[in-house]
Amino acid sequence: MIRLFAASLALIVSTLNVAAFETKAGAAYVLDQTTGTVLLAKNADEPLPPASMSKLMTLYMAFEAVSTGRLELDQQLLVSADAARYGGSTMFLQEGERVSVEDLLRGIIVLSGNDACVVIAEALSGTESRFARDMTMRAQQIGMTNSTFMNSNGWPKPGHRMSMRDLGLLANRLISDFPQFYPMFAEREFLFDENESANRFNRNPLLTLDIGADGLKTGHTSEAGYGLVGSAKQGDRRVIFVISGLQTVADRARESEAIVNWAFRQFGQRTLGTAGTQLAEAPVALGTQPTVGLELAEDLSVLAPITVGNPGLTGEIIFNGPFRAPVTKGDEIAELVLTREDLPEVRVPLVAAQTVASGGFMVKVTAAARHLFERLNAGPQDAS
Repeated sequence: MIRLFAASLALIVSTLNVAAFETKAGAAYVLDQTTGTVLLAKNADEPLPPASMSKLMTLYMAFEAVSTGRLELDQQLLVSADAARYGGSTMFLQEGERVSVEDLLRGIIVLSGNDACVVIAEALSGTESRFARDMTMRAQQIGMTNSTFMNSNGWPKPGHRMSMRDLGLLANRLISDFPQFYPMFAEREFLFDENESANRFNRNPLLTLDIGADGLKTGHTSEAGYGLVGSAKQGDRRVIFVISGLQTVADRARESEAIVNWAFRQFGQRTLGTAGTQLAEAPVALGTQPTVGLELAEDLSVLAPITVGNPGLTGEIIFNGPFRAPVTKGDEIAELVLTREDLPEVRVPLVAAQTVASGGFMVKVTAAARHLFERLNAGPQDAS
């Protein structure tokens, strides 16, 4: 394996070390969605009580059902006794009434309706317990490996657990998979029942701060503390974050705003090259040319600290060489590895910049003669 250090290729970017965010949350996860860069992970894979944040999984399955035609937005669903029996945050649904799917979705998103979750669960799986099993299975299918559901809404129950990374992955999927429904998460109020107007406002503390926040879901129980799955977009960048275990509503609000400000102000996206930019040359054996160019297959930009100072982003090119001809233009033959201060490394494929054909008989004869000449000039070998 040959390594070409990218310092000689002018790929070193000067930056200062960025201080890690010291969160008060018991567990946290922060993702720059635009680049897929994890900015912060604290106890991120520990399964914890998610409280109402687990309603996002119910919403994901409901959005899937609407998208595939299993449910219609204007479909009226029956409220069962089990659904109406739930306390806590509710839509104040009454047994026997019928409510549209669209109102139920808004009731879950804006009002955090425990009862609305059960109506959706029973419509899709027959019973809430069966829906919880379906939630767990679907979560596993989309990569949420530390999530187990015992109900549809996060009501405290032994074994009902999610990790912060799983919640971040789920938020990412909701935003990416269902752009037609995602604007619901930014709605600040929803008045379903005029007689119960006290519960009409979205509990997300960031929606009124003009910092690009547009989702997703708060959560609180005495066991879980105060938590939030949030997202904000500024310019072309979107940040997703999950926090849990805060002591008060005020702590949750302050911590959420601080995380968003840190993520956007301390990091920026940097363009390092465009598609077709040749970064280096690699040796080719038995070809019509002795080398082949290594170039970017796509435009390259990475997330990096934005203040200038000490080196914080370095790179090296790695390949197994020399390559044996023929080499075809566009073949993926090398890798650029970028290392960033306090962030995961980035690996970028490099492709052959041109085709190098096999050199034929005379090239092979010349190469063999050169090899023999080099061995003769090396003198006798010490066999001791």
